[in-house]
Amino acid sequence: MNRTAIAAIYRNEMARFFRTLAQSFISPVLSASLYFVVFGAAIGSRIDEVEGVSYGAFIVPGLIMLTVMTQAISNASFGIYFPKFIGTFNELLSAPLNFLEIVIGYAGAAATKSMFIGIIILITSFFFVDLQIAHPLAMVVFLVLTCVSFALFGFIIGIWAGNFEQLQLIPLLVITPLVFLGGSFYSISMLPPVWQTISMFNPVVYLISGFRWAFFGVADVPIGLSLLAIGAFTAACLGVVAFIFKTGWRIRQ
Repeated sequence: MNRTAIAAIYRNEMARFFRTLAQSFISPVLSASLYFVVFGAAIGSRIDEVEGVSYGAFIVPGLIMLTVMTQAISNASFGIYFPKFIGTFNELLSAPLNFLEIVIGYAGAAATKSMFIGIIILITSFFFVDLQIAHPLAMVVFLVLTCVSFALFGFIIGIWAGNFEQLQLIPLLVITPLVFLGGSFYSISMLPPVWQTISMFNPVVYLISGFRWAFFGVADVPIGLSLLAIGAFTAACLGVVAFIFKTGWRIRQ
């Protein structure tokens, strides 16, 4: 494995992150703070507890998942699309690199960025709510797997996108609604039985449920199913990326 090439791609992507610090870091943190103010204060004043957890603390895992998923997709998709757009990606393809090394460099940097932002939001939440983490190791595992899997998904979107507008199409029209409807700010058990059944077809439910279990020990679905869901999604994304590089779909003009 060409570690030097991986490190070069990784450092270049991380440098871009710090060059646009206001957009990449400050904006998500401010947005998260507004969520705490709006949901925690306005709605939290009317809902004391959800499954024995104060509402302000209950929304923390969902808020982190919302930010991490969108940031991982955004960073990974733009990171791979821009070299395609300016033509430098062809030089990368001609270098002595296999697809795995390219993916590790780009997706690894995107996952690191989103994880960094997720941790900052977690730290920020302590200023708003009394928060305790029941299973710290499980929390880290779910956070890492989510960052990696959605960075891979963003990589696929960046390869697929034909213009800058398409980079935002799936995150805005698919991912964000699925997160909001996936129990990020409420428990699935609060819904009528019919909608509980419908919600089980939303894959994001399993991710948020598992992440929330790591915080409070309560979940809408069994923790095993959550781990299976995130593992299957990661494997599927890796399979699609491998297919893209094998066939040259959208990368060989």
